[in-house]
Amino acid sequence: MTTRRLSHADHLVINLDQALRTLFGQPKVTERDNPAAGLQDADLDDATREHTARLMRINHTGEVCAQGLYQGQALTARDPAVRDSMERSAAEENDHLDWCEQRIHELGDRTSLLNPLFYVGSFAIGATAGLAGDKWSLGFVGETKRQVEGHLDEHLAQVAPEDARTRAILEQMKSDEIAHGEKAMAHGGMELPGPLKGIMRMTSKLMTKTVYRI
Repeated sequence: MTTRRLSHADHLVINLDQALRTLFGQPKVTERDNPAAGLQDADLDDATREHTARLMRINHTGEVCAQGLYQGQALTARDPAVRDSMERSAAEENDHLDWCEQRIHELGDRTSLLNPLFYVGSFAIGATAGLAGDKWSLGFVGETKRQVEGHLDEHLAQVAPEDARTRAILEQMKSDEIAHGEKAMAHGGMELPGPLKGIMRMTSKLMTKTVYRI
């Protein structure tokens, strides 16, 4: 029995399905359990609960951006091994998307209204990076993950020590982000120029400030 090779049109349809799932439906998750499963929820005051929910909303939008980035890069990646690696990382980060959304709802809040805008922008960036070459594309992933790791450390410092459910999710996300960044660089990712890293940090700050409120 032969396996049909996917055409460019096939990949476009797959990406459209993934985009709709990411933004409006149930993303395809992996076999992993939610790290917060079985942990008792903390008795948080209203202000702490609201702040934590907004932090998780930022993380959820960050994962929406990650899906756009990965899917744009996978569409234009030249090496099938690179494409497969990105698709697996994207699948694992769908777990993050699901976990963050669950926690946001538990805390009584909603996901960001700006998610479609950030998804489209990230998809365009990912596709452009892929067109520039797999080394640049992978280097972009590696730097993105380093910056996300820093954001997660900042959020962990702000989450109440007794909030075991939120902390468990963020700790697992941090571990995964480190692994995904290291994998991207191990596949041949190129270190990005300093000015480009600075632009990425500025864009990230814009996203966090707007999503915290909207």
